[in-house]
Amino acid sequence: MRNQAILLLFLILPFYANSRSITIGQKGDFYRLEEVNNLVSPGDTLLLLDEVYQDGTQFLENWHGSAEDPIVIKPASGTSVIFRGGTEALHLVSCSYLTLENLIVEQQTGNGINIDDGGNYDASTHHITVRNCVFRDMAADGNNDLLKLSGLENFLVENCSFTDGGEGGSGIDMVGCHQGVIQDNYFDRAGVTGIQAKGGTQSIRIQRNIIKDLGQRAVNLGGSTGLEYFRPPLANPIQDAFEAADLDVFSNLFIGSWSPVAYVGSIRVKVINNTIYHPANWVFRILQETTESGFLACSDNVFQNNLIILEHDLTEVNVGPDTDPQSFIIQNNFWYNESSANWSPILPVNDPGQLTGDPLLSDPENGNFQPALNSPVIGQGIGQDGPVTDFFGNAFLDPPSIGAIEGRDATTGREPSQDQAALRISPSIGQDYVQILLPLPQGTLQVVTINGQIIETRTVHSKDIRLDISSYPGGIYFVHWIAPHQSPSTVKFIKM
Repeated sequence: MRNQAILLLFLILPFYANSRSITIGQKGDFYRLEEVNNLVSPGDTLLLLDEVYQDGTQFLENWHGSAEDPIVIKPASGTSVIFRGGTEALHLVSCSYLTLENLIVEQQTGNGINIDDGGNYDASTHHITVRNCVFRDMAADGNNDLLKLSGLENFLVENCSFTDGGEGGSGIDMVGCHQGVIQDNYFDRAGVTGIQAKGGTQSIRIQRNIIKDLGQRAVNLGGSTGLEYFRPPLANPIQDAFEAADLDVFSNLFIGSWSPVAYVGSIRVKVINNTIYHPANWVFRILQETTESGFLACSDNVFQNNLIILEHDLTEVNVGPDTDPQSFIIQNNFWYNESSANWSPILPVNDPGQLTGDPLLSDPENGNFQPALNSPVIGQGIGQDGPVTDFFGNAFLDPPSIGAIEGRDATTGREPSQDQAALRISPSIGQDYVQILLPLPQGTLQVVTINGQIIETRTVHSKDIRLDISSYPGGIYFVHWIAPHQSPSTVKFIKM
């Protein structure tokens, strides 16, 4: 009887609307997402009822929205939708124009979510958005990833949290992906690598992320891929091949990790205006793991306008065999070794604009990497080829400051409305507390997790609010301010 009712639903609904809201769950129109295979249409919204989904991998095959009417999968009420356990939570195969929002993915033994092209290189999976999702607590210790992407084109991953991944995997692993953006995310112990781009991956922007305490390479810009897995397939004979090319790594905060940056069989990669704090063993590596005939040496990459703060002496750059370090452009970086006053880094090529000394940041030990007003990094960067916005989404001036955060006040936020500008939070990255400045001493304040769960609501009667975040788990949070006769405002902060 249930199946007949579902069939009738799909026969009737198209006559009344171009798009449908379909509930998923024990009391929904369908019990599992994969039951909608071959039935879902552009513009449909799949609303997940608030429950824990733990009955194994759900395969979504050939789901195709459109540019005007994407398919959206999200919680019905905005909270408490958890995919727990199983080999994978979701496996998307040959899909397009699809958005995943506000999901929690945890305790999988394989990959958290897997999105691939089904081996069909001529009809890629494309235009996929993953937004405000939490990936955490993998139950795997091998080469398993929180988010696995293979053969994906034109994609966006933003405002997600990746924590406690598999010991041998990555937060985000890309094989043969192209034209993507990974921005405003939080990575903490997400695996041996935070973000990996290999297998012919090209034209990816990695910007404004916090990437913290990874086992080996915080960003692995290249890597080692079996030749049969490259997208597009390698030519025969192989000519001018690369693991990764044309990647932009802009305005990120790297905290800890064995090696924050690794160029591995990659070309034309730009690592510009990042802040690298207390790396454990190397600042960056230049390596070549794929050495078959026809592969280019790791070469023609850029390391520029980066602020590096060392806790102790280490080998700044590790150079491996079969690479071309002399082709790298290393320029206008600012170095500070907290353990040694008379010190300068040893680099494979000369940095003509190199600066050393104390960068005078506000309070980096407690997560505040804002340059002080008299910081020597202010205005010392090179403006060409770098990011437009800093870690907080504010405009870099010309010339920019060195590091991930613009040091001068004359910045323009990505949300420049008067109300948004009036709501401020400091520090934006904190451990114990954040200070919230309101435009008016009235209204309601809500603290919301990235998956939409309201964890605190308070009525305010002051313009200056001190918010204790010491008990919050590490990750991304939003503060919403709502007041009579005022436009609602939102600011973001990160708990370390």
